[in-house]
Amino acid sequence: MVDVADIEAAAGRLNGVSVRTPLLQSFELDQVTRGKVLIKPECLQVTGSFKIRGAYNRLSQLTAQQARNGVVAWSSGNHAQGVAAAGAMLDINTIIVMPADAPKAKLANTRRLGGEVITYDRYTGDREAIARKIAAERGAAIVPSYDHEHIIAGQGTIGLELAEDAMRLGLPPDQVLIPCGGGGLSSGCSVALKSRLPEVSVYAVEPVEFDDTARSFASGERVRIDDSARSICDALQTPMPGELTFAINCDLLSDVLTVSDDEVRSAMRFAFRNLKLVVEPGGAVALAAVLSGKLDTAGKTTAIVLSGGNVDVDLFAEIQAEPK
Repeated sequence: MVDVADIEAAAGRLNGVSVRTPLLQSFELDQVTRGKVLIKPECLQVTGSFKIRGAYNRLSQLTAQQARNGVVAWSSGNHAQGVAAAGAMLDINTIIVMPADAPKAKLANTRRLGGEVITYDRYTGDREAIARKIAAERGAAIVPSYDHEHIIAGQGTIGLELAEDAMRLGLPPDQVLIPCGGGGLSSGCSVALKSRLPEVSVYAVEPVEFDDTARSFASGERVRIDDSARSICDALQTPMPGELTFAINCDLLSDVLTVSDDEVRSAMRFAFRNLKLVVEPGGAVALAAVLSGKLDTAGKTTAIVLSGGNVDVDLFAEIQAEPK
């Protein structure tokens, strides 16, 4: 399992590599929620999402032989960019298995950063099986997108920063909402947050159509959703929680919230029009949960993580053109 010492060590490795994203406040958002809201905008992070944190923490701990052999990962796009960027920084060859229908910006950026992209059909193919076959053939190390101690610890550095900066502002949060796909971000942040703010309530948020963590949390065991599930939140289309991440989330989360694609679209419009931030669908789910009243925020301090901003221009323009 991962403890706060692992996350603190990851923070040391990431010093000068990742951006310490600020905690933002919005008068309008406070008015809507009737409380105080702190915003952690990882859409301003290196490669446009939080994923560089876990990827760099993993790659920087490879042995010299592993680094020479390169790495293989699988990703819908944000982890892909994080792995490719970390590989470029550390001079490690990277191969990433990505859905053929991933956002064009994510595919292009992964290649631009030096990653070798191998595409597959996300609805009929098994990306992990493809990646593991390639790794075996090339003697490469695996870099999972969430279910690995180094990845979880790297993502947990967001929780450390959030807690430290909130306390510096004199606004320790009562509750924190974190986007959730496979659970690496929510589990790592939960460990960090609970170490600094033992009384804080931490909530994972996921698309209602990809509510595998919510179902698993309710049942007490990992549940896989139907393969027919679809969502605008491409970054969060994970069919089942990770083994390590689920164990941590079960222990530390207060609950798991879900939001609809329409609520996500509304949150993306709010972020652009009021916060002046470009947020991708999966990155906007925590904001969507707050705006749609999934949790009581009145008179409380609520922190949310905007986990990424990598969205295709055409989709973003379409969403912004829709009525508020």
